[in-house]
Amino acid sequence: MRTLCSSTLIGEFFVIGFAGLVAMKDPDLSMATVWTVSGVAMFLCVLLCGLVTRPGGVALGWALQVALIASGLVVPMMFLLGVIFAALWWASVHYGRKVDEAKARFAAQADSSTPDAA
Repeated sequence: MRTLCSSTLIGEFFVIGFAGLVAMKDPDLSMATVWTVSGVAMFLCVLLCGLVTRPGGVALGWALQVALIASGLVVPMMFLLGVIFAALWWASVHYGRKVDEAKARFAAQADSSTPDAA
């Protein structure tokens, strides 16, 4: 699960950075505000790469997805990109858990079929 979720989060890192560049063009927003919000979100993406397998990591990822969709209020294209990344996040979590279960099952079978060398 970690690999799939981390890949999604790194993709979001870049999308958030590019959205920050687009948001800078808005005359109502200060550059400091745009880069503070974008920087915090980008930092959270990288931080979550390491926390995704910890308790609450997936929930924090979902909170980031909601924030990404909500950023469409500032950069309208982010509504679409946020939904796409939320779907990717769901797929990463769902299929990542299935892969982890299959690996654990395979490892258990390998351990049980190996005769003890006593």
